[in-house]
Amino acid sequence: MSLPRIAITLGDPAGIGPEIAEKARRDVRVTQVCQPVLYGPPAPERFAPGRLSAEAGRAAYDAIVAAVDDALAARVQGVVTAPINKAAFALAGLPWPGHTELLAHLTGASQVAMMFHTEAMRVVLATIHVPLAEVPALITQDLLERVVRLTAHELPRLGYPVPRMAVAGLNPHAGEGGVLGLEEQHVFAPALAACRRDGIDVAGPFPADTLFVRASRGEFDLVVACYHDQGLVPVKLLAFGHAVNVTLGLPIIRTSVDHGTAFDIAGTGRADHGSLVEAIRLAARFANATGMPVRFVGAGR
Repeated sequence: MSLPRIAITLGDPAGIGPEIAEKARRDVRVTQVCQPVLYGPPAPERFAPGRLSAEAGRAAYDAIVAAVDDALAARVQGVVTAPINKAAFALAGLPWPGHTELLAHLTGASQVAMMFHTEAMRVVLATIHVPLAEVPALITQDLLERVVRLTAHELPRLGYPVPRMAVAGLNPHAGEGGVLGLEEQHVFAPALAACRRDGIDVAGPFPADTLFVRASRGEFDLVVACYHDQGLVPVKLLAFGHAVNVTLGLPIIRTSVDHGTAFDIAGTGRADHGSLVEAIRLAARFANATGMPVRFVGAGR
């Protein structure tokens, strides 16, 4: 069977993206499972390492657009993204706060979710890049149902046929029976009950301080977290440098690293490409699981 072609974007060219992408492209752990194709400016070395600029933000954006176009046309079977810089995007006049929102726009996806995948645990975020003060109002019954249903629909496509899911509460101790908050009773309980009536294996809401321990020990395949840091702290504590960011709900496969542009070490040659290798390998695994067609058409650079 032909190895899938996997697009690798360089991310912000002033960060560590070009370095780790080039290292990963040559890594035997990558070449054993896919044909890597790099996407980015033709001369990334012309960008000053660690220097924020609109030009770098635009170059990162252009690479993402090209890779997504090729994925939608089946010229590549997955997209793996090196980190972008949100401030550089803003300087370039780009309105998207991160990859997830941009990818939804480019592919026309009506709903997406951010999942972090590790061998020990998988976590989906109900809300992503929003201020913490806005989270309680955003966690509605409708949102929870949509996130749980989307996750239950997507995981079998990615190799988890009957996922056991759990949802973390918003408040300490999942509200402690209403003493520490009512959201778990008034919002979470009816949302999860509706999902269970449709045959989805989802439990909760559970106190977050113990739920991630239970999931890491194998009791659940996936945890839905309410907000960014609730989900990302345990993931990065358990598997920093090995966790993979996966976007659910897209018509294409997309994975990414679990770290940022690391401007402080850009251009030094010291960047670790391990997370990117894991992201590429997972994209190749998903591509093989979905049976996406392989078409050998020129793409990338």
